[in-house]
Amino acid sequence: MTNINTAGTFKLGDRTVKRLGYGAMQLAGPGVFGPPKDRNAAVAVLREAVASGVDHIDTSDFYGPHVTNQIIREALHPYPDDLVIVTKISARRGARGSWIPAMSPKELTQAVHDNLRNLGLERLEVVNLRSMLGVHGPVEGSLEPQLTVLAELQRQGLVRHIGLSNVTSTQITEGRRICEIVCVQNMYNLAHRDDDALVDELAAAGIAYVPFFPLGGFTPLQSTILSDVAGQLGATPMQVALAWLLQRAPNILLIPGTSSVGHLRENLAAADLKLSGETVAMLNQIAADPVHA
Repeated sequence: MTNINTAGTFKLGDRTVKRLGYGAMQLAGPGVFGPPKDRNAAVAVLREAVASGVDHIDTSDFYGPHVTNQIIREALHPYPDDLVIVTKISARRGARGSWIPAMSPKELTQAVHDNLRNLGLERLEVVNLRSMLGVHGPVEGSLEPQLTVLAELQRQGLVRHIGLSNVTSTQITEGRRICEIVCVQNMYNLAHRDDDALVDELAAAGIAYVPFFPLGGFTPLQSTILSDVAGQLGATPMQVALAWLLQRAPNILLIPGTSSVGHLRENLAAADLKLSGETVAMLNQIAADPVHA
C-alpha cells in the first residue's frame, strides 16, 4: 500500500497537511452538476482517501450545487481531528449548470453558511475566495470588497483561514494587506506554467500553492514526452504529472480528483515516484512546446 507520507508535508494555515490530498469536484454529476450516477461509489472514494492517509480535501458548495459537500458529510462526519476541509466561494450555478459570479456581500455570506450547513461544521477551516472577474483565468481587478466581507466572517469565527483562487500576483499582494492569505489555488500543470514565478514567490513566503487541474482538467494532459517517460518508469502519465508537481516546489499541495477508487489509488501512488534531473528536464519541454510535445 502506498505511503503518501513520502511526499512530505507543508503548512496550510496553522495546520500541517500531507502534500497529496484529494479534490472532490468529480463527485458531483457530469459537468460538476447534479448528483453522481453512483452515490455509494462517491462515498467509497472519500472513505478510501482518508483511510489512505489523506488529510486535505478540497471542495465547494457550488459543486452540484450542494451535492459534493453533502456526500462528504455522509461519508466522513464526524470528521477525523487531522482532516482539513478547504472550500471556496463566489460562484453559483444556473438552472442548466452555468457558472455565475456571486460576489456580493450577501452572496458571499450566504455561501459560507451554505458550506457550514452542508458540511455539518461550526467553522470552516479554510475558505478560498475565487475571483470571478474572469471565469476562465485570472483577470486583474480589486478583490478588496469581497475579501473585506470574508475577513469579517473570519472575525465572527465562521472562517478560520482565508485563501485566494484564480488570481494574479497583484491581487495576492492586495489580499495580504487585508488579511493573512494561507494558500493560493490557480491552474497549473506540466503544460500550463504561467504561474512559475508566482509558485516560487509563494514558496519563499511560506504560502501553500494548490494547483487545480493538475492533470489537465476536463481534457487530460496529452503528450508524447509524458507518455514516453511514463513507459520508461513503469508508471501512468498521470502519476508522472503529479510526481513532477511534487518535485517542482515544496509548497505545492496536490488535490487530484477522481470518482474511482482505482484511480484514487493510482494518484496517491505518485508519492512513491522519484524523477531524475534528466527526466524533469525532458518533462519541462512540454510547456516550452505543448503542441509538439
